[in-house]
Amino acid sequence: MKNLGMIINVHKPKAVEMGQRLLKWGRESGVPILLPHHEASALMVGGLSDEEWFKTVDIAVVVGGDGTFLRAARYVLDADIPLYGINLGHLGFLSSGKASEAEQDLARIIKGEFVVMERNLLHCNLFRDERKLHTMYALNDFVLTKNAIARLLHIEVQINDKFFGVLPSDGIIISSPTGSTAYALSAGGPIIPPHMRSMLLAPICAHTLYSRPLLAAPEDVITLTPKGGARDVTLTQDGQLAYEVLPGDCISISLSDRTIRTINMPNRTFLDLVQEKLGWGQGLDDLPRRRRIDRSDK
Repeated sequence: MKNLGMIINVHKPKAVEMGQRLLKWGRESGVPILLPHHEASALMVGGLSDEEWFKTVDIAVVVGGDGTFLRAARYVLDADIPLYGINLGHLGFLSSGKASEAEQDLARIIKGEFVVMERNLLHCNLFRDERKLHTMYALNDFVLTKNAIARLLHIEVQINDKFFGVLPSDGIIISSPTGSTAYALSAGGPIIPPHMRSMLLAPICAHTLYSRPLLAAPEDVITLTPKGGARDVTLTQDGQLAYEVLPGDCISISLSDRTIRTINMPNRTFLDLVQEKLGWGQGLDDLPRRRRIDRSDK
């Protein structure tokens, strides 16, 4: 038996409805589902303090979209609680569970029929006047962009303290493999399997022909410095938290050893999600498929 917790998007009526549905299933199945105070208040049931919830919960169910999942990842960062997402949003690469199969999935999770994936976080330090101002972690990405005025940024890029170039662009995305299917994908970046240890540097609307997305090694450190007295510059963390960046500030980003553990059903792999969410191979079911090769038969 696992102690289940639940985090929901309380601003989304469908998520609140799903939360009530799962609480009902839990009561009927003899499986208590524990809620932090914020979620408990929205569902009008009793809740736990953060400290009690962290100590008691073994697995947390996240009801909403990928944005809710990212918030949940920050919430459980120091508690090391695996997350299982039920998608009520759009793409849902993080929240891979289907609303129509939610109860069946939770029953399987209670029985231990699931797969755990370790997803590396990005680690970021923001320096000002050679003093560390902020330390942040992101599951998806850090994005350095200009604010409302449509002017180019000139961003100096260093990799492992070696000057790499000054990039004129609307901004730069530094993404984890998990974030490669988020903002970085729309900026022309590749899809990276979430278990692969790497970082992705993806320019946003680069004003030069040579700028292309770049894959960095897990031990690399990427340093970004806005040049030319740039003002109204913002660093965003997973698209949810924002930090002001002033001229002369320095941003250092690396792949952390810290991870967020996510839960998948055994029959839903990452490649299955890519096919489903991005439509790979749709409309080609009538074409003959290559015969499966048994690689163990040498």
